[in-house]
Amino acid sequence: MEPDELLAFDRGHLWHPYTAIGSDEPVYAVQSAHGVRLRLTDGRELIDGMASWWCAIHGYNHPVLNEALTRQIDHMSHVMFGGLTHEPAVRLGKLLIEITPEPLQAIFFADSGSVSIEAALKMAVQYQRAVGHDQRTRFLTVRGGYHGDTTGAMSVSDPENGMHQLFSNMLNKQLYAPRPVCRFHEQWDQNDLNAMEDLLETHQHEVAAMIIEPIVQGAGGMWFYHPEYLRQLRQLCDRYQVLLIFDEIATGFARTGELFAMHHAGVVPDILCIGKALTGGTMTMAAIMTTMAVSNTINQSEAGVFMHGPTFMANPLACAVAHASIRLLLDGDWRGNIQRMENIMREELAPASTINGVADVRVLGAIGVIETWTPVDRARLCDAFVRRGVWIRPFSRFVYIMPPYIMQDEDLTHLCRSMVETLAETLA
Repeated sequence: MEPDELLAFDRGHLWHPYTAIGSDEPVYAVQSAHGVRLRLTDGRELIDGMASWWCAIHGYNHPVLNEALTRQIDHMSHVMFGGLTHEPAVRLGKLLIEITPEPLQAIFFADSGSVSIEAALKMAVQYQRAVGHDQRTRFLTVRGGYHGDTTGAMSVSDPENGMHQLFSNMLNKQLYAPRPVCRFHEQWDQNDLNAMEDLLETHQHEVAAMIIEPIVQGAGGMWFYHPEYLRQLRQLCDRYQVLLIFDEIATGFARTGELFAMHHAGVVPDILCIGKALTGGTMTMAAIMTTMAVSNTINQSEAGVFMHGPTFMANPLACAVAHASIRLLLDGDWRGNIQRMENIMREELAPASTINGVADVRVLGAIGVIETWTPVDRARLCDAFVRRGVWIRPFSRFVYIMPPYIMQDEDLTHLCRSMVETLAETLA
């Protein structure tokens, strides 16, 4: 298909995330992707700063991941998980249990991050019902969060960030505390927890679980908060018999400098959701991990089972490549590599703080963020970035990068300098 024909059909018929069919916002056609580069149909190459929305941690067309897929597809690409099992699921399950805290021993495989959130919420409600707390059906969270676009996930995401307001009348009404304001590297302020404690005290009789993105709020604002907040949440949830759910879909697999963000605080949730980088960005998959106490309690409920079951649950291809991706990460010096990336981003993004219109610059692990005072013109910035040979897709007031971990110093430096130079030009 000729590039013009491809783009014309796309513009007339295909929806893209959070856009309208026929939108004037530019779309760039990708012909192939290798390493950290996207090759467009017009021949241009872009250094990818987004890792395809944070999941392609090993870059594109990695031979280890390709081999895992090829080897598995010769056996079977899919088989139902109802009444059947297979080695890729078992091998992945064993590895996930090895790399997460000991209490997390029960695994439910799902087919996307949003679905994992839905399953986690249902798990919490079914657990509370099993222990005789039928009235505990609501969820407590913090403002600024984002957990996905399905119905339950929308209900526990920030109710006023503009993404889900349209559907507020159809969503269950949840409880929201102010987001933690104490930054990751600041001194802890106990007052940060007061509102959450008050909400739990008042609504403990109706709250099934507390759900939060640990350490980093992703699409809700790229905010990095203090680890002590999670430690205090764990204590509060235990006190009020409320389950604690961590959404590590974006933060898992070393993105924040620890293998999982919860490790910054040394806290274990009752339910953990992982996805995105789970398969190294090759295909969609997620997992929900919980304790045997939660699992056994659900099994003893009137249903006797957990009431959820996606068609593509534990897809063998996804399980095989997820196992290969995790092993590829663990077998390398992932901690030193993420520190290398953090050091470069800190140095190269720091000059942005002097640009008129920039409100904040922050870096944690392999995440670099420049926050502006007002929303940026995404189409204009994307075009400027493409002309500089990089792919960065801002949203609202946040120009950020989450690059593949294989990115070398020269490319990462160019990526960061492109951010700073483009904002200096466009915000002037």
